Amino acid sequence: MDCFQTVSRLKGSLCHQLLLFIIWLSSFQELVAVKTLLEPINVSSMSELASSPSSGLFDPIEISPSVIPHYPNPVEPLPPMYPVFPNRYEPNITGKCPVNFSLMSSLMDKTASDCADPLAALLRNVICCPQISSFLHLFQGFYSNNSDKLVVQDAVANYCFTDIISILASRGADSNVPTICSVKSSNLTGGSCPVKDVVTFEKTVNTSKLLEACSTVDPLKECCRPVCQPAIMEATLKISGRQLMMDENKNMVGELNHSDPLADCKGVVYSYLSRKLPLDGVNNALRIFSTCKVNKVCPLSFTQPSEVIEACRNVAAPSPSCCSSLNTYIAGIQKQMLITNRQAIICATVFGSMLRKGGIMTNIYELCDVDLKDFSMQVFGQGCLLRSLPDDVLFDNATGVGLVCDLTDNIAAPWPSSSSMSSMSFCAPEMSLPALPTSQTLKNPGCRSGELEMLVPIFSFFVFTTLLF
Repeated sequence: MDCFQTVSRLKGSLCHQLLLFIIWLSSFQELVAVKTLLEPINVSSMSELASSPSSGLFDPIEISPSVIPHYPNPVEPLPPMYPVFPNRYEPNITGKCPVNFSLMSSLMDKTASDCADPLAALLRNVICCPQISSFLHLFQGFYSNNSDKLVVQDAVANYCFTDIISILASRGADSNVPTICSVKSSNLTGGSCPVKDVVTFEKTVNTSKLLEACSTVDPLKECCRPVCQPAIMEATLKISGRQLMMDENKNMVGELNHSDPLADCKGVVYSYLSRKLPLDGVNNALRIFSTCKVNKVCPLSFTQPSEVIEACRNVAAPSPSCCSSLNTYIAGIQKQMLITNRQAIICATVFGSMLRKGGIMTNIYELCDVDLKDFSMQVFGQGCLLRSLPDDVLFDNATGVGLVCDLTDNIAAPWPSSSSMSSMSFCAPEMSLPALPTSQTLKNPGCRSGELEMLVPIFSFFVFTTLLF
Protein backbone atom coordinates (compact mmCIF):
# COMPACT_ATOMS: atom_id res chain seq x y z
CA MET A 1 0.00 0.00 0.00
CA ASP A 2 2.44 2.73 1.14
CA CYS A 3 5.54 1.08 -0.36
CA PHE A 4 5.95 -1.42 -3.18
CA GLN A 5 7.85 -4.56 -2.22
CA THR A 6 8.41 -7.75 -4.16
CA VAL A 7 9.16 -11.08 -2.56
CA SER A 8 9.84 -13.54 -5.36
CA ARG A 9 7.59 -16.54 -5.49
CA LEU A 10 6.42 -16.78 -1.89
CA LYS A 11 3.34 -18.81 -2.68
CA GLY A 12 0.79 -21.04 -1.00
CA SER A 13 1.52 -22.65 2.30
CA LEU A 14 5.23 -21.74 2.17
CA CYS A 15 4.39 -18.04 2.40
CA HIS A 16 1.93 -18.64 5.22
CA GLN A 17 4.46 -20.72 7.11
CA LEU A 18 7.06 -17.97 6.82
CA LEU A 19 4.59 -15.39 8.15
CA LEU A 20 3.66 -17.60 11.08
CA PHE A 21 7.34 -18.23 11.81
CA ILE A 22 8.10 -14.49 11.92
CA ILE A 23 5.22 -13.83 14.32
CA TRP A 24 6.21 -16.83 16.45
CA LEU A 25 9.82 -15.65 16.59
CA SER A 26 8.71 -12.17 17.64
CA SER A 27 6.71 -13.64 20.52
CA PHE A 28 9.56 -15.99 21.46
CA GLN A 29 12.05 -13.15 21.67
CA GLU A 30 9.81 -11.28 24.06
CA LEU A 31 9.60 -14.32 26.33
CA VAL A 32 13.14 -13.74 27.53
CA ALA A 33 12.04 -10.72 29.53
CA VAL A 34 8.29 -11.14 29.94
CA LYS A 35 7.97 -14.53 31.64
CA THR A 36 5.99 -14.10 34.84
CA LEU A 37 7.06 -15.83 38.01
CA LEU A 38 4.71 -15.88 40.97
CA GLU A 39 5.43 -17.11 44.45
CA PRO A 40 2.72 -17.62 47.09
CA ILE A 41 2.61 -15.09 49.90
CA ASN A 42 0.25 -14.46 52.76
CA VAL A 43 -0.38 -10.74 52.36
CA SER A 44 -0.24 -8.86 49.05
CA SER A 45 0.81 -5.25 48.73
CA MET A 46 -0.37 -3.02 45.91
CA SER A 47 2.47 -0.57 46.28
CA GLU A 48 4.74 -2.58 44.00
CA LEU A 49 3.40 -2.87 40.49
CA ALA A 50 4.33 -4.12 37.06
CA SER A 51 7.10 -2.23 35.36
CA SER A 52 7.20 -0.99 31.80
CA PRO A 53 7.00 -3.67 29.09
CA SER A 54 10.26 -5.27 28.14
CA SER A 55 11.67 -5.27 24.66
CA GLY A 56 13.02 -8.56 23.41
CA LEU A 57 16.31 -9.17 21.72
CA PHE A 58 15.74 -6.08 19.59
CA ASP A 59 14.61 -2.67 20.78
CA PRO A 60 11.02 -1.86 19.77
CA ILE A 61 10.05 1.25 17.85
CA GLU A 62 8.80 3.87 20.29
CA ILE A 63 6.09 6.16 18.97
CA SER A 64 6.35 9.55 20.69
CA PRO A 65 3.24 11.73 20.99
CA SER A 66 5.24 14.93 20.64
CA VAL A 67 4.57 14.96 16.90
CA ILE A 68 1.00 14.74 15.62
CA PRO A 69 0.67 11.75 13.27
CA HIS A 70 0.33 12.43 9.55
CA TYR A 71 -2.40 10.54 7.70
CA PRO A 72 -1.70 10.11 4.00
CA ASN A 73 -4.68 10.45 1.69
CA PRO A 74 -7.27 10.83 4.49
CA VAL A 75 -10.87 10.16 3.64
CA GLU A 76 -11.93 12.70 6.28
CA PRO A 77 -10.07 14.64 8.99
CA LEU A 78 -9.06 12.56 11.98
CA PRO A 79 -8.26 13.87 15.48
CA PRO A 80 -4.70 13.56 16.81
CA MET A 81 -4.17 10.03 18.13
CA TYR A 82 -2.01 10.92 21.09
CA PRO A 83 -2.45 13.56 23.76
CA VAL A 84 0.85 15.20 24.67
CA PHE A 85 0.07 14.82 28.37
CA PRO A 86 -2.97 13.42 30.18
CA ASN A 87 -5.20 15.95 31.89
CA ARG A 88 -4.72 15.33 35.62
CA TYR A 89 -6.82 16.87 38.36
CA GLU A 90 -8.11 16.11 41.85
CA PRO A 91 -10.92 13.53 41.63
CA ASN A 92 -14.31 14.06 43.19
CA ILE A 93 -14.92 10.80 45.03
CA THR A 94 -17.90 9.75 47.12
CA GLY A 95 -15.90 8.89 50.24
CA LYS A 96 -18.23 5.94 50.82
CA CYS A 97 -15.89 3.22 49.54
CA PRO A 98 -13.86 1.91 52.52
CA VAL A 99 -10.58 1.53 50.61
CA ASN A 100 -7.32 3.45 50.82
CA PHE A 101 -6.89 4.15 47.10
CA SER A 102 -3.40 5.57 47.69
CA LEU A 103 -2.17 2.00 48.22
CA MET A 104 -3.26 1.27 44.66
CA SER A 105 -1.80 4.42 43.14
CA SER A 106 0.77 2.79 40.84
CA LEU A 107 -1.69 0.22 39.50
CA MET A 108 -4.27 2.96 38.91
CA ASP A 109 -1.65 5.01 37.03
CA LYS A 110 -0.95 2.01 34.83
CA THR A 111 -4.64 1.46 34.16
CA ALA A 112 -5.26 5.15 33.47
CA SER A 113 -2.39 5.24 30.95
CA ASP A 114 -3.65 2.10 29.19
CA CYS A 115 -7.08 3.72 28.85
CA ALA A 116 -5.84 7.24 28.17
CA ASP A 117 -8.23 9.65 26.50
CA PRO A 118 -8.61 9.52 23.49
CA LEU A 119 -6.67 6.26 23.01
CA ALA A 120 -9.06 4.03 24.96
CA ALA A 121 -11.44 3.35 22.08
CA LEU A 122 -8.57 2.69 19.66
CA LEU A 123 -6.85 0.30 22.09
CA ARG A 124 -9.96 -1.21 23.67
CA ASN A 125 -9.49 -4.70 22.29
CA VAL A 126 -5.77 -5.18 22.99
CA ILE A 127 -4.76 -2.95 25.90
CA CYS A 128 -7.46 -0.85 27.60
CA CYS A 129 -10.28 -3.33 28.27
CA PRO A 130 -7.98 -6.21 29.29
CA GLN A 131 -6.27 -3.91 31.81
CA ILE A 132 -9.45 -2.38 33.26
CA SER A 133 -10.94 -5.87 33.62
CA SER A 134 -7.80 -7.08 35.36
CA PHE A 135 -7.79 -4.05 37.66
CA LEU A 136 -11.38 -4.65 38.77
CA HIS A 137 -10.56 -8.27 39.65
CA LEU A 138 -7.53 -7.15 41.63
CA PHE A 139 -9.53 -4.45 43.39
CA GLN A 140 -12.11 -7.07 44.35
CA GLY A 141 -9.41 -9.09 46.10
CA PHE A 142 -7.71 -6.03 47.60
CA TYR A 143 -10.98 -4.71 49.04
CA SER A 144 -11.68 -7.96 50.86
CA ASN A 145 -8.09 -8.67 51.90
CA ASN A 146 -8.74 -7.92 55.59
CA SER A 147 -11.93 -9.96 55.80
CA ASP A 148 -13.11 -13.47 54.99
CA LYS A 149 -15.01 -12.21 51.93
CA LEU A 150 -13.84 -12.51 48.33
CA VAL A 151 -16.12 -9.84 46.89
CA VAL A 152 -17.15 -6.22 47.41
CA GLN A 153 -20.34 -5.78 49.41
CA ASP A 154 -23.42 -4.88 47.38
CA ALA A 155 -24.08 -1.83 49.58
CA VAL A 156 -20.83 -0.10 48.59
CA ALA A 157 -20.05 -1.66 45.20
CA ASN A 158 -21.58 1.21 43.24
CA TYR A 159 -19.72 3.79 45.32
CA CYS A 160 -16.41 1.97 44.84
CA PHE A 161 -16.96 1.58 41.11
CA THR A 162 -17.85 5.27 40.74
CA ASP A 163 -14.75 6.28 42.72
CA ILE A 164 -12.53 4.03 40.59
CA ILE A 165 -13.75 5.57 37.35
CA SER A 166 -13.46 9.09 38.81
CA ILE A 167 -9.87 8.52 39.95
CA LEU A 168 -8.87 6.97 36.62
CA ALA A 169 -10.43 9.89 34.73
CA SER A 170 -8.57 12.35 36.96
CA ARG A 171 -5.33 10.68 35.85
CA GLY A 172 -6.06 10.97 32.14
CA ALA A 173 -8.25 7.93 31.45
CA ASP A 174 -11.31 8.14 29.22
CA SER A 175 -14.37 8.70 31.42
CA ASN A 176 -16.37 6.49 29.03
CA VAL A 177 -14.34 3.39 29.91
CA PRO A 178 -17.41 1.64 31.46
CA THR A 179 -19.20 1.92 28.11
CA ILE A 180 -16.14 1.19 25.99
CA CYS A 181 -15.30 -1.97 27.94
CA SER A 182 -18.80 -2.96 29.14
CA VAL A 183 -17.87 -3.01 32.83
CA LYS A 184 -20.14 -2.16 35.74
CA SER A 185 -20.29 -2.20 39.53
CA SER A 186 -21.77 -5.71 39.64
CA ASN A 187 -18.43 -7.00 38.33
CA LEU A 188 -17.08 -6.39 41.85
CA THR A 189 -19.79 -8.23 43.82
CA GLY A 190 -19.48 -11.80 42.63
CA GLY A 191 -22.99 -11.54 41.21
CA SER A 192 -24.86 -14.84 41.28
CA CYS A 193 -21.86 -16.97 42.29
CA PRO A 194 -22.94 -19.07 45.32
CA VAL A 195 -19.48 -18.98 46.97
CA LYS A 196 -18.17 -15.59 48.09
CA ASP A 197 -16.14 -16.25 51.24
CA VAL A 198 -12.68 -17.70 51.84
CA VAL A 199 -13.75 -20.53 54.17
CA THR A 200 -16.30 -22.03 51.76
CA PHE A 201 -13.96 -21.47 48.83
CA GLU A 202 -11.10 -23.38 50.44
CA LYS A 203 -13.43 -26.21 51.46
CA THR A 204 -14.74 -26.53 47.91
CA VAL A 205 -11.61 -25.99 45.82
CA ASN A 206 -8.27 -27.77 45.83
CA THR A 207 -6.41 -24.52 46.49
CA SER A 208 -2.97 -26.13 46.57
CA LYS A 209 -3.49 -27.38 43.03
CA LEU A 210 -4.83 -23.99 41.94
CA LEU A 211 -1.92 -22.01 43.39
CA GLU A 212 0.66 -24.44 42.08
CA ALA A 213 -0.79 -24.27 38.56
CA CYS A 214 -0.86 -20.46 38.60
CA SER A 215 2.40 -19.77 40.43
CA THR A 216 4.26 -19.62 37.10
CA VAL A 217 2.53 -18.27 33.99
CA ASP A 218 4.40 -18.51 30.71
CA PRO A 219 3.13 -15.96 28.12
CA LEU A 220 3.61 -18.30 25.15
CA LYS A 221 2.85 -21.73 26.61
CA GLU A 222 -0.24 -20.54 28.48
CA CYS A 223 -1.95 -19.68 25.21
CA CYS A 224 -1.10 -22.93 23.44
CA ARG A 225 -0.74 -25.45 26.28
CA PRO A 226 -2.47 -23.76 29.22
CA VAL A 227 -1.75 -24.77 32.79
CA CYS A 228 -3.23 -22.01 34.93
CA GLN A 229 -6.43 -21.44 32.94
CA PRO A 230 -7.70 -25.05 33.22
CA ALA A 231 -7.07 -24.91 36.98
CA ILE A 232 -9.05 -21.67 37.18
CA MET A 233 -11.91 -23.17 35.18
CA GLU A 234 -11.94 -26.28 37.39
CA ALA A 235 -12.18 -24.09 40.49
CA THR A 236 -14.86 -21.98 38.81
CA LEU A 237 -16.97 -25.02 38.03
CA LYS A 238 -16.57 -26.29 41.59
CA ILE A 239 -17.80 -23.15 43.29
CA SER A 240 -20.51 -22.47 40.72
CA GLY A 241 -22.15 -25.80 41.52
CA ARG A 242 -21.89 -26.94 37.91
CA GLN A 243 -19.17 -29.50 38.52
CA LEU A 244 -21.61 -31.79 40.32
CA MET A 245 -24.10 -31.46 37.47
CA MET A 246 -21.40 -32.29 34.93
CA ASP A 247 -20.19 -35.30 36.92
CA GLU A 248 -23.75 -36.66 37.08
CA ASN A 249 -24.41 -36.13 33.39
CA LYS A 250 -21.39 -36.01 31.11
CA ASN A 251 -23.63 -35.14 28.19
CA MET A 252 -24.24 -31.74 29.68
CA VAL A 253 -20.67 -30.62 28.88
CA GLY A 254 -21.59 -29.74 25.32
CA GLU A 255 -24.72 -27.96 26.47
CA LEU A 256 -23.05 -25.92 29.20
CA ASN A 257 -24.38 -22.40 29.09
CA HIS A 258 -21.68 -19.87 29.94
CA SER A 259 -24.07 -17.59 31.77
CA ASP A 260 -23.41 -14.97 34.43
CA PRO A 261 -22.88 -17.41 37.34
CA LEU A 262 -19.91 -18.93 35.60
CA ALA A 263 -18.36 -15.53 34.81
CA ASP A 264 -19.12 -14.28 38.33
CA CYS A 265 -17.47 -17.33 39.91
CA LYS A 266 -14.41 -16.94 37.71
CA GLY A 267 -14.10 -13.42 39.14
CA VAL A 268 -14.21 -14.91 42.64
CA VAL A 269 -11.36 -17.27 41.72
CA TYR A 270 -9.34 -14.30 40.43
CA SER A 271 -10.05 -12.50 43.70
CA TYR A 272 -8.72 -15.46 45.68
CA LEU A 273 -5.56 -15.59 43.57
CA SER A 274 -4.98 -11.86 44.13
CA ARG A 275 -5.05 -12.48 47.90
CA LYS A 276 -2.54 -15.33 47.76
CA LEU A 277 -0.17 -14.25 44.97
CA PRO A 278 1.61 -10.93 44.25
CA LEU A 279 -0.75 -8.47 42.61
CA ASP A 280 1.62 -7.47 39.83
CA GLY A 281 2.04 -11.12 38.89
CA VAL A 282 -1.72 -11.77 38.93
CA ASN A 283 -2.24 -8.66 36.79
CA ASN A 284 0.28 -9.96 34.24
CA ALA A 285 -1.35 -13.39 34.29
CA LEU A 286 -4.82 -11.93 33.65
CA ARG A 287 -3.42 -9.86 30.81
CA ILE A 288 -1.89 -13.00 29.33
CA PHE A 289 -5.28 -14.73 29.48
CA SER A 290 -6.84 -11.80 27.63
CA THR A 291 -4.07 -11.88 25.05
CA CYS A 292 -4.68 -15.56 24.39
CA LYS A 293 -8.32 -14.75 23.70
CA VAL A 294 -8.06 -11.59 21.59
CA ASN A 295 -5.34 -12.98 19.31
CA LYS A 296 -7.65 -15.78 18.15
CA VAL A 297 -10.08 -13.49 16.33
CA CYS A 298 -10.13 -10.40 14.13
CA PRO A 299 -11.64 -7.44 16.03
CA LEU A 300 -12.33 -5.37 12.90
CA SER A 301 -15.75 -4.92 11.34
CA PHE A 302 -15.99 -5.48 7.59
CA THR A 303 -18.82 -4.06 5.51
CA GLN A 304 -19.77 -5.81 2.29
CA PRO A 305 -16.95 -4.91 -0.18
CA SER A 306 -19.26 -4.61 -3.18
CA GLU A 307 -17.25 -1.90 -4.96
CA VAL A 308 -13.99 -3.82 -4.51
CA ILE A 309 -15.57 -6.99 -5.88
CA GLU A 310 -16.99 -5.11 -8.86
CA ALA A 311 -13.65 -3.47 -9.67
CA CYS A 312 -11.42 -6.49 -9.07
CA ARG A 313 -13.46 -9.56 -10.04
CA ASN A 314 -11.82 -10.17 -13.42
CA VAL A 315 -8.34 -8.66 -12.95
CA ALA A 316 -5.24 -10.76 -13.58
CA ALA A 317 -2.65 -7.96 -13.56
CA PRO A 318 -2.21 -4.74 -11.58
CA SER A 319 -5.23 -2.55 -12.23
CA PRO A 320 -5.45 1.13 -11.15
CA SER A 321 -9.22 0.97 -10.71
CA CYS A 322 -9.05 -2.25 -8.69
CA CYS A 323 -6.21 -1.06 -6.43
CA SER A 324 -7.86 2.33 -5.95
CA SER A 325 -11.09 0.67 -4.83
CA LEU A 326 -9.22 -1.73 -2.55
CA ASN A 327 -7.10 1.06 -1.04
CA THR A 328 -10.18 3.17 -0.35
CA TYR A 329 -11.89 0.28 1.42
CA ILE A 330 -8.83 -0.51 3.54
CA ALA A 331 -8.42 3.18 4.42
CA GLY A 332 -11.82 2.93 6.10
CA ILE A 333 -10.74 -0.16 8.03
CA GLN A 334 -7.62 1.63 9.27
CA LYS A 335 -9.71 4.13 11.22
CA GLN A 336 -11.20 1.48 13.50
CA MET A 337 -8.41 0.56 15.91
CA LEU A 338 -4.84 -0.58 16.46
CA ILE A 339 -4.44 -4.36 16.33
CA THR A 340 -1.71 -6.91 16.98
CA ASN A 341 0.44 -8.66 14.40
CA ARG A 342 -1.43 -11.93 14.90
CA GLN A 343 -4.80 -10.25 14.60
CA ALA A 344 -3.64 -8.66 11.33
CA ILE A 345 -2.98 -12.11 9.83
CA ILE A 346 -6.48 -13.25 10.79
CA CYS A 347 -8.10 -10.02 9.57
CA ALA A 348 -6.32 -10.23 6.21
CA THR A 349 -7.50 -13.82 5.84
CA VAL A 350 -11.09 -12.96 6.82
CA PHE A 351 -11.28 -10.08 4.35
CA GLY A 352 -9.61 -12.14 1.64
CA SER A 353 -12.18 -14.89 2.16
CA MET A 354 -14.96 -12.33 1.67
CA LEU A 355 -13.36 -11.23 -1.60
CA ARG A 356 -12.95 -14.81 -2.83
CA LYS A 357 -16.56 -15.51 -1.96
CA GLY A 358 -17.48 -12.52 -4.12
CA GLY A 359 -15.68 -14.07 -7.10
CA ILE A 360 -12.15 -12.61 -6.85
CA MET A 361 -9.77 -15.50 -7.40
CA THR A 362 -6.61 -13.48 -8.10
CA ASN A 363 -4.41 -12.48 -5.17
CA ILE A 364 -5.17 -8.75 -5.30
CA TYR A 365 -3.18 -8.23 -2.09
CA GLU A 366 -0.09 -9.02 -4.14
CA LEU A 367 -1.22 -7.02 -7.16
CA CYS A 368 -1.93 -3.93 -5.05
CA ASP A 369 0.93 -4.31 -2.55
CA VAL A 370 -1.28 -4.80 0.51
CA ASP A 371 0.74 -5.52 3.65
CA LEU A 372 -0.20 -6.83 7.08
CA LYS A 373 0.32 -3.42 8.65
CA ASP A 374 -2.31 -1.92 6.33
CA PHE A 375 -5.03 -3.54 8.43
CA SER A 376 -4.12 -1.51 11.52
CA MET A 377 -4.41 2.19 12.23
CA GLN A 378 -1.71 4.29 10.62
CA VAL A 379 0.79 6.17 12.80
CA PHE A 380 2.97 8.85 11.19
CA GLY A 381 1.90 7.51 7.81
CA GLN A 382 3.05 4.01 8.80
CA GLY A 383 0.96 1.00 9.70
CA CYS A 384 1.51 0.10 13.36
CA LEU A 385 0.96 -3.46 14.53
CA LEU A 386 1.09 -3.95 18.29
CA ARG A 387 2.89 -6.82 19.97
CA SER A 388 0.93 -10.02 20.42
CA LEU A 389 2.10 -10.36 24.03
CA PRO A 390 0.59 -8.18 26.81
CA ASP A 391 1.60 -4.56 26.33
CA ASP A 392 0.90 -1.18 27.88
CA VAL A 393 0.71 2.45 26.86
CA LEU A 394 3.91 4.28 27.76
CA PHE A 395 4.02 7.51 29.72
CA ASP A 396 6.83 9.71 30.94
CA ASN A 397 7.14 13.35 31.95
CA ALA A 398 9.15 14.27 28.86
CA THR A 399 7.15 12.76 26.00
CA GLY A 400 3.72 12.11 27.49
CA VAL A 401 1.67 9.19 26.20
CA GLY A 402 3.01 6.89 23.49
CA LEU A 403 2.91 3.38 22.05
CA VAL A 404 5.32 0.71 20.89
CA CYS A 405 4.93 -0.71 17.39
CA ASP A 406 6.19 -4.26 17.11
CA LEU A 407 5.91 -4.64 13.35
CA THR A 408 6.20 -1.98 10.65
CA ASP A 409 7.80 -4.15 7.96
CA ASN A 410 6.26 -4.47 4.52
CA ILE A 411 5.22 -8.10 5.01
CA ALA A 412 2.66 -9.10 2.42
CA ALA A 413 -0.84 -9.85 3.66
CA PRO A 414 -1.70 -13.56 3.26
CA TRP A 415 -4.25 -14.39 0.57
CA PRO A 416 -6.59 -17.24 1.60
CA SER A 417 -6.59 -20.46 -0.39
CA SER A 418 -10.41 -20.69 -0.36
CA SER A 419 -13.51 -18.63 0.37
CA SER A 420 -14.34 -20.70 3.45
CA MET A 421 -12.88 -19.31 6.66
CA SER A 422 -11.37 -22.08 8.78
CA SER A 423 -9.96 -21.59 12.26
CA MET A 424 -6.35 -20.42 12.42
CA SER A 425 -3.91 -21.46 15.12
CA PHE A 426 -0.49 -20.03 15.92
CA CYS A 427 0.31 -22.98 18.16
CA ALA A 428 2.75 -25.32 16.45
CA PRO A 429 3.86 -28.67 17.89
CA GLU A 430 6.91 -28.36 20.09
CA MET A 431 10.21 -28.73 18.28
CA SER A 432 8.39 -28.23 14.98
CA LEU A 433 8.71 -24.89 13.22
CA PRO A 434 7.70 -23.84 9.70
CA ALA A 435 10.51 -24.47 7.23
CA LEU A 436 12.30 -21.42 5.86
CA PRO A 437 12.44 -21.02 2.08
CA THR A 438 15.68 -22.23 0.52
CA SER A 439 16.13 -19.16 -1.63
CA GLN A 440 14.39 -15.81 -1.65
CA THR A 441 15.01 -12.53 -3.33
CA LEU A 442 13.83 -9.43 -1.59
CA LYS A 443 13.95 -6.09 -3.35
CA ASN A 444 14.29 -2.81 -1.51
CA PRO A 445 10.92 -1.13 -1.26
CA GLY A 446 10.30 1.91 -3.40
CA CYS A 447 8.39 4.95 -2.21
CA ARG A 448 5.21 6.52 -3.47
CA SER A 449 5.49 9.92 -5.07
CA GLY A 450 5.30 12.78 -2.62
CA GLU A 451 5.73 10.67 0.53
CA LEU A 452 8.78 10.03 2.67
CA GLU A 453 9.46 6.78 4.43
CA MET A 454 10.42 6.87 8.11
CA LEU A 455 13.91 5.69 8.95
CA VAL A 456 12.75 3.52 11.84
CA PRO A 457 11.25 0.72 9.68
CA ILE A 458 14.67 0.14 8.09
CA PHE A 459 15.82 -1.77 11.18
CA SER A 460 12.80 -4.05 11.08
CA PHE A 461 13.33 -4.46 7.34
CA PHE A 462 16.89 -5.57 8.03
CA VAL A 463 15.69 -8.10 10.61
CA PHE A 464 13.18 -9.50 8.14
CA THR A 465 15.74 -9.90 5.37
CA THR A 466 18.09 -11.57 7.84
CA LEU A 467 15.39 -14.14 8.61
CA LEU A 468 14.87 -14.79 4.92
CA PHE A 469 18.50 -15.42 4.20
